[in-house]
Amino acid sequence: MRVDYACAEEDLQWAGMSCTGDEPCAIYLELSFVAASGKRILVAGNLHSSAATLGSVLLLSEDSGVTWKEPAPRIRGSALDQLQFYNPQTGWAAGETQYPLTRDPFFLLTTDGGATWQQRPVGEEDSAGSVQRFWFDSARHGEAIVDAGKASNDGRYLSYESETGGENWTLAGKSDRLPKLKRAPPAAENAEWRIGPSKDGKAFQIEQRVAGRWTPVASFLIEVATCGPKR
Repeated sequence: MRVDYACAEEDLQWAGMSCTGDEPCAIYLELSFVAASGKRILVAGNLHSSAATLGSVLLLSEDSGVTWKEPAPRIRGSALDQLQFYNPQTGWAAGETQYPLTRDPFFLLTTDGGATWQQRPVGEEDSAGSVQRFWFDSARHGEAIVDAGKASNDGRYLSYESETGGENWTLAGKSDRLPKLKRAPPAAENAEWRIGPSKDGKAFQIEQRVAGRWTPVASFLIEVATCGPKR
């Protein structure tokens, strides 16, 4: 499968890209995380060129990977990195603005199984950083750690807590050392799902562990478009 990208001139100019017939601009898909609940599968990532992140991508399948759609608008210059379903209706996607600088970490929230999503910020506007890890132990209570970067004057790692399902976040602590999430299980790779390159390196494969073996569920081409002058 191929994620659509229309080579919109407005997007390319915003990213400072000059795409010519002699030097067209390749656009690539990056997939970072997969989460599932029943037949519903979510995949998070972004679209980018060799020099700039163009926009976030959230992919949803409601039939175990047979068909896919994008349930949330792409967010310009941003990427989605992590996902969690607490139950079949409630879930979160964590992301940040990546271009031109990593800043403004945020969450996308759903309470209807991924049909609609709302964006909510973590921290103040124009603040540097990205969500390093998060975890919700109920539909209402969650924790998040933001990596504000080595140059942060307030401590590199900022701990946040939400009692509203991610609608609002309260700063709970600052540290130069990576803290632990109080109620989260140990960090580990997803035992049932994974994303990896295809054998020819031209696609990302979504795979599920079934009876101890990894089984392909879906495949998405990495190079999604080549942008040049409009004809």
